[in-house]
Amino acid sequence: MTSDMELVPVTSQKHDPAWKHCQMYKNGERVQLKCVYCGKIFKGGGIHRIKEHLAGQKGNASSCLRVLPDVRLLMQESLNGVVMKKRKKQKLAEEITNYNVDNASEVDALTINNCGLNTEVNLLPVPDTLEQDSNFFVGREEGGGGNKASGRKKKGRVRKASSSANPNAIVACSNAAIATKKVNNHVHMAIGRFLFDVGVPLDAVNSVYFQPMIEAIASQGDGVVGPSYHDLRSWILKNAVQEVRNDIDQYTGSWGKTGCSVLVDEWVSEKGKTFLSFLVNSSEGTMFFRSADITNLVNSEDSLFELLKEVVEEVGVRNVMQVITNSEERYLAAARRLTDSYPSVFWTPCAAHCISLMLEDISRLEWVKSVLDQARTISRFMYNHNVVLNMMRRYTFGVDLVDLGITRSATHFTTLKRMVNIRHNLQSMVTSEEWMESPYSKKPEAFAVLDYIGNQSFWSTCALLTRLVDPLLRLLRIVGSDKRPAMGYVYAGVYRAKETIKKELTDKKEYSTYWDIIDHRWEQLQRHPLHAAGFYLNPNFFYSTEGDVHLHIRSLVYDCIEKLVPDPKFQDKVVKEIGSYHNGAGDFGRKMAVRARDTLLPAEWWSTYGGGCPNLARLAIRILSQTCSLIYFKQNQIPYEQMHDTRNCLERQRLNDLVFVQKNLWLKQMVQRNKEQDSVDPISYEHISILEDWVTGKPLCSEDLDSSDWMIVDPPLGNTMLLGTPIDDFEALGTGFDDYEIFEGVKDSEEENGG
Repeated sequence: MTSDMELVPVTSQKHDPAWKHCQMYKNGERVQLKCVYCGKIFKGGGIHRIKEHLAGQKGNASSCLRVLPDVRLLMQESLNGVVMKKRKKQKLAEEITNYNVDNASEVDALTINNCGLNTEVNLLPVPDTLEQDSNFFVGREEGGGGNKASGRKKKGRVRKASSSANPNAIVACSNAAIATKKVNNHVHMAIGRFLFDVGVPLDAVNSVYFQPMIEAIASQGDGVVGPSYHDLRSWILKNAVQEVRNDIDQYTGSWGKTGCSVLVDEWVSEKGKTFLSFLVNSSEGTMFFRSADITNLVNSEDSLFELLKEVVEEVGVRNVMQVITNSEERYLAAARRLTDSYPSVFWTPCAAHCISLMLEDISRLEWVKSVLDQARTISRFMYNHNVVLNMMRRYTFGVDLVDLGITRSATHFTTLKRMVNIRHNLQSMVTSEEWMESPYSKKPEAFAVLDYIGNQSFWSTCALLTRLVDPLLRLLRIVGSDKRPAMGYVYAGVYRAKETIKKELTDKKEYSTYWDIIDHRWEQLQRHPLHAAGFYLNPNFFYSTEGDVHLHIRSLVYDCIEKLVPDPKFQDKVVKEIGSYHNGAGDFGRKMAVRARDTLLPAEWWSTYGGGCPNLARLAIRILSQTCSLIYFKQNQIPYEQMHDTRNCLERQRLNDLVFVQKNLWLKQMVQRNKEQDSVDPISYEHISILEDWVTGKPLCSEDLDSSDWMIVDPPLGNTMLLGTPIDDFEALGTGFDDYEIFEGVKDSEEENGG
């Protein structure tokens, strides 16, 4: 604090609760505020910015890391109250302005106009911050009591509105606001009854089409009649099919330039039937192509081969770069026949499945299993007692213990990482007076929870485990990301995972255990030409690696060229152009191109700066535009069984079109759905298959009935501000890949050294 800063006492007229947690200084003519906990000085923004700072909520201020939990909670409640009152004030002003006097028999229109209520409300100022005890119509105590302090003009307006307004008008406007709320409740109950009656999954309201449907209905006023059963089955479905076909035309148009991948997803229905979904992915997006019932053909290599062949031919052999399936032997056998029939097509195991299996194998290690079991003990106790769950969410400011991962095995480690991040909040909770006085803290399970949360050794072990697996979790998100095609990043992601494990454990005997797990699951992809070429052709990685590390990868790139470029003349041209790329010659060496290596997507970089090497650029764009993994659906919402069981050819085609529309609408909105993932309720039935290990308690008994009252549980807030801004998974891969042992594997390097 500089010497020219003068401390100014906070007067009793400052009613905002945040004034008790800051100091006010005057620097010349400027007033500055200082947080009493961390000492941060705010040169602008007023008390509202201090409040955001203390509350840890997103705004114009960084979060205070030293504020007491109860103070942070108070500031959050204050901010929430301000926002709600501000919205209510604005909404009520709009309702007063737009209030239709003809529809309110108890209000005299002449009286309203004479009192000037409608015009005066529009002049009311809307301050950035409202005090907690502020009221829309009634002035604050100091305003109504003749206080002549600053702000008199604004308070005078508030008093004028409250004193000159006709009481009947105020009552009428209040009734209008109450009526609006009643209408919403009426609508919501009507929607709820429909969903409950039909048995539609409740997360259907998360559809991006739900609110537009409500607005379309409301925009037509009274007398709207819903579509009939036959309307939905006829012209509405027909129009929807045409809309979807128009949308996916842009996808098919890109296949010739960027190539595409055929995704083959197998799943088993509740009735035990096995289906295949065929999707086509390109840089423009993913489309559902068709499905097949293979219940009686599951183990038939011939049938699988014929199905794959049909789809590849329908999509276009020249367009298809790869067919992605799971790694089961029967798919491998069918894929060998497919690639023999079409030499320019690769078969690729699903990368997400391989990485998920790595995490599953790691979770079975004895010490890892022990840590996860202890963490689950904490989680299960908190998610099966309503009072404890509410308490936990207050101390973590809405951040849940459980973090939903892409797969079940990933969820184990994302949740463990979440618990490590909020461990101080959990420790504050179990040492609080509220916890001590709670009857739930006296339960036997609570003592185990207290032991684990207070055990520093437990948290150190958890932190080590999260550091070991975090690169694999990042890679799993990368291969399943819709932000950019992942083919150019998988090799680098596996490298980073092994590098992190080596740095953390240092001893070769220790890190070899984890490397063996990774290599075992990655064996089919480690020597895959597409993945090697994706790494080699990603300029950000290629030019940041020194030495001869690329030599063994270049051989796989040549395999890729021979397979994807069948004409020997063009093969020679591509190989010649690789020399220019390797040396950074021509446009590759421009300063613009060098800067763009880590700013443009790899395929965009080649499209922009690869003009001097057109043959190599075309190949690079096609390779770098491919995905690496399958896309997983909520298959139980798709009427596959009805479609394939129907013997009437007309109805079967109708159901086929219905499946086509449903799946492609889902794929189109997948990006939006992923953004909403943070707000899921961990204990909801929709996610139980992935989260069961973390939220499922023992069978209920009579003494648990009080703690199982779901109606008193506060809903999850989905607030992750406490966790900070996440690091971009692609950027976290960094640059520089010079450890030859990581590329070749421990065993290979030992053999070369005569080990």
